[in-house]
Amino acid sequence: MSGIQISGLLSNQAFDWKSIVDQLIAADSGPITALTAEKTTNTDKSTALDTLKTALTDLQDSVQAIRAGNVFSARNVSSDTVGTTWNSNSANGATVGTYKFAVTQLATKASTAGATDIGSGLSATSDVAGLTIANLPVATAVTAGTFTVNGQPVNLALTDSLADVFGKISTATSGHVAASYDPVADGITLTSDTGSLVLGAANDTSNFFQAMKVANNGTPTTGSSAALGTVKLTSPLASSGLRGAITAVDSSGNGSFTVNGVAIAYNINTDSLSSILSRVNQSSAGVNASYDSTSDRVVFANKTTGDVGLGLNEATGGLLGALGITTGSTFTAGKNALFTVNGGAVLSSASNTLDAATHGVTGLSVTVNSETTQTVSVDSDTASMQTSIQDFIDKFNTVQDLIDQDTQVTVSGSSVSAALLSDNREIQSWASHLRSMAFDSIGGLTGSVQRLDNLGIDFDSTTGHLAIKDADKLATSLADHPDDVQSFFLAPSTGMVSQFFTYLTNIIGNDSSQQAALTKSNTDIDAQIATLQSRLDDERQTLTDSFTRMLDAQSAAQSQQTYLTNTFFKSSSSS
Repeated sequence: MSGIQISGLLSNQAFDWKSIVDQLIAADSGPITALTAEKTTNTDKSTALDTLKTALTDLQDSVQAIRAGNVFSARNVSSDTVGTTWNSNSANGATVGTYKFAVTQLATKASTAGATDIGSGLSATSDVAGLTIANLPVATAVTAGTFTVNGQPVNLALTDSLADVFGKISTATSGHVAASYDPVADGITLTSDTGSLVLGAANDTSNFFQAMKVANNGTPTTGSSAALGTVKLTSPLASSGLRGAITAVDSSGNGSFTVNGVAIAYNINTDSLSSILSRVNQSSAGVNASYDSTSDRVVFANKTTGDVGLGLNEATGGLLGALGITTGSTFTAGKNALFTVNGGAVLSSASNTLDAATHGVTGLSVTVNSETTQTVSVDSDTASMQTSIQDFIDKFNTVQDLIDQDTQVTVSGSSVSAALLSDNREIQSWASHLRSMAFDSIGGLTGSVQRLDNLGIDFDSTTGHLAIKDADKLATSLADHPDDVQSFFLAPSTGMVSQFFTYLTNIIGNDSSQQAALTKSNTDIDAQIATLQSRLDDERQTLTDSFTRMLDAQSAAQSQQTYLTNTFFKSSSSS
């Protein structure tokens, strides 16, 4: 309490006792000030440790990304043919190299095409007055509009009958062109009595001739090139217009056939051809069934390519017979793809996707669609590898910079300044150990890469940073020796990634422990400050009470003095 003076008691001087109390309390607040400063330092250290922890975690994430992403087994695949339609891809770890694929035969699917013209004709007779254009069961629907015969336009409406159209042709040509329907051939015929017949014009708007399968032939007579009638796909089989009868059914109309041994059931009174084809496609037979409206036939084809069979069986008189499958069909055997690699022996593949199982190149798959020769190259994905390595280097240098920044001691003349964590020898050892790990070789390796220096990576003497010192050396190692690079980084337990990940896990945990210790220390300091502050509050109250009593005493003394003075002064005056 040196320097604190109390004056004015029992005098007429003004007495600022509150200032005295403040000075006394301030003098006793030294321990709190010291504890507050210590808490601030702890907080700053904790903040620095938290920033360092983030950098350490980023470095660990970078290391883990190398392992999780399999970056050193990543591959790129390319073809020497510009604009190739082959589709080539390579899995991680595919064997690096150049492979010349010479494809002499593509794989195809086995198929059975039924007989053509399975639908009934348009009419059983030559009388087509009852056939409305809009409802003709032909492969291509007729459109309304105008078509031309011998230079004369003919207007066609969908409400016309086929007989109406024949009449309009005759009228438009003044009777020189006659049109008729042949029920045996199921086609129409046009005949001109004035020489060559010329059909169509550039401004025709109806497709009547295309739908009727009629074209110019340079003679006075032309007709449909194929039967016109087709099956009604969405009508029940019994009324779908099939030429052949379906008799191998029970009294309710139920029948069945097998496709590759899979039974397909149907009912001629409720099932349409369209629904039955869908049933085949959705079954486990492995076959696609489709309807070819142009040829009016059904085609069955295996879903997969290769030299395998296609079995279609039923009782005589069944649906397959009516579809021209059991009689009149054409079977086309499937083929295997035939090819060579780098001029070797001829290889075979049931699929046009040529994979390691057929050509022996690990991880390489080439889907071909032409009988030609292309050279496919499998190369290391050096760009991805280099990106991962550079990310590791950047994160490594960030950690080193933070540790140096937080632990450095600067001497300038007689002045010494120390960073927040300069007294933390453990953190300094982290930087040293990380540098040692980055520089050391990996034991047990026999390849061309056993330490970072083999990749052209070393410490820069100017900046102290880890850096790519020889870019060509790194590029060569990544391109030509990816397996050696992978072993260096990813060898189990001993590889650089494993060592770094384990060590970083330990020091990140240590960083967290140090932060927790500082947090606990600050909690203890808060408790001490609270105790000391309580004592100071009590002391302030005690001093306040004491000064208040002294002032009360002073006031009483002054009152007595005034009384005595007044009393004796008056007595003396009276005498």
